[in-house]
Amino acid sequence: MNSHPTGSADGRIFIDKQSPKAYHTLVQTSEAVRAVAADAGLDRAVVELVNLRVSQLNGCAYCLDVHTRAALRAGETTQRLGVLAAWRDTEVFTPLERAALALAEAVTHPSDATAQESAYDAARQVLTDDQISAVIWVAITINAFNRVSIMSRHPVRAGARQ
Repeated sequence: MNSHPTGSADGRIFIDKQSPKAYHTLVQTSEAVRAVAADAGLDRAVVELVNLRVSQLNGCAYCLDVHTRAALRAGETTQRLGVLAAWRDTEVFTPLERAALALAEAVTHPSDATAQESAYDAARQVLTDDQISAVIWVAITINAFNRVSIMSRHPVRAGARQ
């Protein structure tokens, strides 16, 4: 039996620790994508909304924990974070945010071709080409991080209440 000192309590290896070069490359990609988003005029709060929505869809507790705190630091409100899962049923998100969220959902569930086309068409009405590209890259990147954390079973530990 192999020993896994860099793993979860249930024996899953933390693939980010097991293969640090690959994980470091993913982190570098994320940093580049964050810069692309900023250059496209997307503020950090929009990026964090996309990160959170994709993480909700994928059920990644670890990424939800990380990006909730990042969203709060970026100026997000608890109300908006609380209703993010039902964003279509609220009036608290801007047209730009709504377009970004729909596009991120389409990236996360690419097999729904109708929803993908609808989201892309709606994004073309609100977002620039650079913003569309940035949102897609943000969604692709957080989807990758979600898979790393889900497959590694990264723990979410209790912390200070916000």
